[in-house]
Amino acid sequence: MIFGAIDIGSNAVRLMFANVFEKELRIRVEKATLIRIPIRLGKDVYKNNTISKKRADNLIKTMKAFKLLLEVYNPVDFVACATAAMRESTNGPEIISRIKKESGLKIRTISGLEEAEIIRSTGGFNLPEGKTKTMYIDLGGGSTEISVLANNKVIDARSFKIGTLRMLNNKVPETEWDKMEEWLKSFEGDFGKINVICSGGNINKINKIYGNPAEGVLSFQKLEYANKYLKSFTLEGRIKELGLRPDRADVIVPASEVFIFITKIIRAKSLLVPKIGLADGLIYNLYLSYKKQRKTEGEIVN
Repeated sequence: MIFGAIDIGSNAVRLMFANVFEKELRIRVEKATLIRIPIRLGKDVYKNNTISKKRADNLIKTMKAFKLLLEVYNPVDFVACATAAMRESTNGPEIISRIKKESGLKIRTISGLEEAEIIRSTGGFNLPEGKTKTMYIDLGGGSTEISVLANNKVIDARSFKIGTLRMLNNKVPETEWDKMEEWLKSFEGDFGKINVICSGGNINKINKIYGNPAEGVLSFQKLEYANKYLKSFTLEGRIKELGLRPDRADVIVPASEVFIFITKIIRAKSLLVPKIGLADGLIYNLYLSYKKQRKTEGEIVN
């Protein structure tokens, strides 16, 4: 069955269609189509707290196009959510209202903690044994969401205003880094024994180039190498010589620095990079709701 999800992020807007099925008692979400448009709402928001008319207009056009694709694909169900840039912009509610009026799409703005919960819900990873806890890290343009689990139960989760576009605009105060470090150190007894699961376009790209994408594992050594190698090029060099998209070439370095910062503190030797994101989690939860509804309808019929 095909389901759809729209993720309006700080760096890019995504429309994903995925086939969802169950195999060996696990729900599988397999991407069928992914369309990514680098509108970069955060570039405006993290400078002046508002989304410019030009970017707002581009977002509206994108939503109209996505609506047409949704009509063609005709998924069983779909959902559209917005994250940090939209929830922090002063004109976010106005733009969401315009989207509803001009495209017919209803957008729901979610909190950082809800975003983390949705991404985490996909689960089902084969984790190395001998670890005491599992940490999920999702890095976007506007924020970093971190959740810590023990025995498959969330024991704490935080959202920090540390994101790649904020960093490029020098909008992350030292106090926010201090706050993250202090919180991470509350798990000091587990340092070196934490499974780390990372998500976000930048860590996926770093693992694809420098890590082990087949197994979804990136060693800390390779992460540090990637950071040093990428920084040895100018922005133009990362685009022309390394072949990175312009909207990836500028944010990939600050992204690597965030992951290095966290990994060093918790003394993790490697990161798991399973290529999951908000859209995957949204579709996973849509399927759960669909299953629940069908079961209820079946009970009513019987």
